[in-house]
Amino acid sequence: MSDAVPPHHRDAPETGAPSSQAQTAEQALEPTPIETPARAEDAQASQTRRAMAASTTTSRPERLRALEREGDVAADYLEGLLDIADFDGDIDMDVEGDRAMVSVVGADVDELVGENGAVLEALQELTRLAVVRETGERSRLMLDVGGFRARKRADLTALAHRSVEEARSSGDPVPLSPMTPFERKVVHDAVAAAGLRSESEGEEPERYVVVLPR
Repeated sequence: MSDAVPPHHRDAPETGAPSSQAQTAEQALEPTPIETPARAEDAQASQTRRAMAASTTTSRPERLRALEREGDVAADYLEGLLDIADFDGDIDMDVEGDRAMVSVVGADVDELVGENGAVLEALQELTRLAVVRETGERSRLMLDVGGFRARKRADLTALAHRSVEEARSSGDPVPLSPMTPFERKVVHDAVAAAGLRSESEGEEPERYVVVLPR
């Protein structure tokens, strides 16, 4: 699951190419793609895969140091916010796959989660912006507060497994309730691991996952 790096903890405080004219004529005949939410989401996923593939050209130790740097910057930023808001909390840092993971834990941090994680999502975006400003690099950092995402991941994985069984037994697609991008990603991964396919439909913020029977 996590890279072999112990989590850190800190307290808060085709041959024969065609001519250019032929290429231009061929391109002019190509239809202009229509941008749809599904196409945009696929394009974003493709961009993420390309970025991850490009990162393999960088040595693993160097990439690991960069992710640890993201965690440090995020922790400094969050410590400042906790201090301003007068919240007591500890900050844990780790690296999972190709993503820095930062968690805020404490007895009084539930207010930083909000209804269905709305405050947490906003806080994560602010933290990513702080990392980009400091490092100059796009960040995919994942923030958790009070174990909310960990619990949500477990619940969504169980939901995905139930939906897979329902799709298999009924032979019909199984639509789920609207979810955030994080929630949809968890469900897609769990469905794929179970051997079925799923897709996202609808418009934000009502975009949802449909589990396909085959």
